[in-house]
Amino acid sequence: MDATDEASGAAGEPEVAQADELAFDVDDLPGGALAALEAVLMVADEPIPAVRLAAVLALPTARVEALLDELAAEYRGAFGGRPRGFELRRAGEGWRIYSSAAYADVVGRFVLEGQTARLTQAALETLAVVAYRQPVTRGQVSAVRGVNVDGVMRTLTARGLVGEVGTEPSSGAVLYATTGYFLERMGLSSLDELPPLAPYLPDIDALEGVDAATEETR
Repeated sequence: MDATDEASGAAGEPEVAQADELAFDVDDLPGGALAALEAVLMVADEPIPAVRLAAVLALPTARVEALLDELAAEYRGAFGGRPRGFELRRAGEGWRIYSSAAYADVVGRFVLEGQTARLTQAALETLAVVAYRQPVTRGQVSAVRGVNVDGVMRTLTARGLVGEVGTEPSSGAVLYATTGYFLERMGLSSLDELPPLAPYLPDIDALEGVDAATEETR
């Protein structure tokens, strides 16, 4: 290959990349960008950030955010159509399609039929303590609840609702916090949206030393 061919080949590379980009135009698909966005959201098994959706659709993030708001409004029946049995909402750090809250009883009967998927009261209480006082150790949670929570914490960890986030410096006890999956299941964007229950729980400082007493370490 001579110098002319090399120059021609080098100049041709950007043209191929540009052609690939132009070949993927969601506005040319049936239903356009809105339908393409819907198709992606329908197969998502976790909340997807707008910036990631923008990268997949090859669209500006600002436009994708506008499309998400439009879809969410459409599903609510804001444009004169019937409200859907599902809704698009922000959860955690992204967006996902969920069944509408209005049909929770009906969906619950289907999902839970023949299953024992509900958390026990003990698990719910333990999860609440972790959510409002995280990061927290098992010993500290036990001190708040007045019972040993080792088994319950294992259940919550196995279900992905809480996870290990480090160790407590003075005792070496494992610290736990809620996960992104917890926010998703609660329909929250951040922990700041939790109801103001925390003032009714004791401060973590008041529980100092409980881990040493129970010798809770990894």
